[in-house]
This record gives sequence, C-alpha cells and structure tokens, in this order.
Amino acid sequence: MKRTAPVYVCFLLSLFIGTGCRKAHDTYRPGKYAMEISQKTYGTLPDGRHVILFHLMNANGMQADIINYGGILVSLKTPNRKGHLGDVVLGFDDLESYLHDPPYFGALIGRYGNRIARGRFTLEGKEYSLAVNNNGHHLHGGLKGFDKQLWNAEPIQTDNAVGVKLSLLSPHGDEGYPGNLDCHVTYLLTNEDELRIVYRALTDRPTVVNLTHHSYFNLTECQRDILDHELTIGADRYTPVDEGLIPLGTLESVSGTPLDFRESTPIGSRIDNDDIQLLRGRGYDHNFVLNNRDGSPAQAALVYEPQTGRTMEVLTSEPGLQFYSGNFLDGTLTGKNGIVYGHRWGFCLEAQHFPDSPNQPAFPSVVLHPGEKYAQTTVYRFSVMK
Repeated sequence: MKRTAPVYVCFLLSLFIGTGCRKAHDTYRPGKYAMEISQKTYGTLPDGRHVILFHLMNANGMQADIINYGGILVSLKTPNRKGHLGDVVLGFDDLESYLHDPPYFGALIGRYGNRIARGRFTLEGKEYSLAVNNNGHHLHGGLKGFDKQLWNAEPIQTDNAVGVKLSLLSPHGDEGYPGNLDCHVTYLLTNEDELRIVYRALTDRPTVVNLTHHSYFNLTECQRDILDHELTIGADRYTPVDEGLIPLGTLESVSGTPLDFRESTPIGSRIDNDDIQLLRGRGYDHNFVLNNRDGSPAQAALVYEPQTGRTMEVLTSEPGLQFYSGNFLDGTLTGKNGIVYGHRWGFCLEAQHFPDSPNQPAFPSVVLHPGEKYAQTTVYRFSVMK
C-alpha cells in the first residue's frame, strides 16, 4: 500500500514509542497537506488495557480523532467560511470522563441502536430478554453496549482517505442477544471532506442487528446551543411514539406537524410547540422514515449553521434517521476546553433501522441470519456556504 513519507514515518514512530507525530494545523487549505494518520495512548482502562487514539488528517487539513474504546469520535475539525478549523462534535478531554456513563458522545452503538420495548422480542418462536436500562426498556445495546467495549483497531490508508478499521466479537448471550456477532466498522476521512462510516457484521445464528453512530454535532464549535441550525430531512413520514418513546407501530405524515423538515427550518423554530410528540420527547427524539431508499447511500439530511457557514450533509443506506435535539443535556457535563454543555447544546442524526423493529412486523426487518452480511454505509459530508 503506497504511503507518503510523512505518514509512513508517523506510523513507524507510533509503533515504537506509542505516540503520534500529529501536526498542529488550524487552517483549511484544499489539497495542500499530506494525508496523515498517527496514533498515541489515550489512557488506561481500570483492567489495565490501553486505549489508543488515532489522529487522521486529509489533504485539506480536516481532522478527526477516534479512540478504540467505544469507537468514539473524540474530535472532528472542519472549516468555517473563513477557513478556520474548529471542532464540531461534543466530547471530553480525557478517557476518565468517557468512562462515567456520558450520553453516548461520539460512540458506536450496538447491538441495537435505539429502543426495544420492555427489553423483549421473539425470534423464530423463541423469546429473548435483554438488559433493561431506560425506563423499563432496552436502549442502545444495554448496560454494556458497543459504546463501552474496547475494539481491536488498525490504521488504514487509500489513495483518497485515511482511516481506522475497528473489529469486535460480541459473544452469544451478550446483553441477552443470540448468536456470536462478528462486527467490523471502518471510519474513513476522505479528501472530499467526508467522514464515511462503513459497517459490516456476520452471525452464526439468527439475531437482530441495528448499528449506528451517536455523535452530538454543534457547527458553532460548541459555543452556543443548536437552535439556530437550519435542518432539512428528506422524510414525508415519521414513527410517532408513546410516553416511553416506543413507536406506536404506525407511519404518520409530517405534514402540518412540527416534525416537517422537508424544507430548511431552524431547529428551534417549533421545538417548544404544544404538540404531544414534542412533549413526550421533551423536544425532538424521533425516527424519520427516509424517502427514496434503495439500499445505497443517498441524502437523508442537510444542516446549515448561518453564522459560521458550515454545512453538514448526511447520506445513508439506512431506511431511518433518528433526530435528537439534545433535550436531556442540562449543564451538568463539562466537555472539551472547559465548555459546559447546556440544554440542547448538540444534535444527533443517527442513521438506522426503526426503533423497536423486532416487535413491529410492519417495520423493515432487522433480522440477520447465518450466511447473510449486515452492511450499511453512512456519510457525514462537510462544506462551507459563503
């Protein structure tokens, strides 16, 4: 595999001394940098295992930091309209903070992203009971989901991207799920200013799988809340929820509701409307049924932040997109650079299958059988509007 000299030297040094030789770039210069991948020790888990941070930089200077604990995206630096690189994801400065059960900042989620009602489902005539960790329901893989696992990791490079390939074997019975699940997730930072996430999984017996990524984004570099961000979601329908945020089983039109984002709309313009769905979610925490899905990555959402000029496009092969507006952030968490994360300080756009699908036969299936391959791709593409 061909490497530029700086990348190769950084990689060799990281193997011998355990630290990367990352460069301190803070400007965006398209095509002016050598792609870079380096690594260093980020911290140590209570059982003594080391957590590694991988630093990625594309040819334009855009940067991403990923740790193999939880597959967490710790930092993502993208340019504003002045060419200044700023971090657009919520997170922490140290490993210890990620170990104290934060709200899934930047993590990979599995085996099942979102909720499964009462932590139960029936598959091929057998009922399975999962760990219950959210108001009597199963959420984001349970008590020790994929966000709390140390993944195996290796750096990778192509002609157009640098990245990290993560792998994890989730054993039969893990959090109550059937089957050994062999998972591989690859993060790629491309020269098109995309963070591309490619998921693959295999099983040795029938099981259910719904993987996703859980970054909280704030395109102001986390300087204020996200209510002025302008959002478009390509969805004519959504899945309404009950008081426990479990889908009612129907697909309802967004027309005439505060959940209509088919045209660009500030997130905060209707978030406090007296609407039963918003009251149940304390804001937006809903799955949107994406239009025009054929299994290949297509545009699902577009976000524009008017003061910085940053835009983020979300493309995915998945049928659904969970939009969460940071309703449970309350100022009790202090993140990177001492920033206090207040109410609605970040938003999530989680590409996925629908919540509670194992109990909803009308929803797209999440069942994976032996001999089949779970495969999905989600892309977060960044640009600037002048």
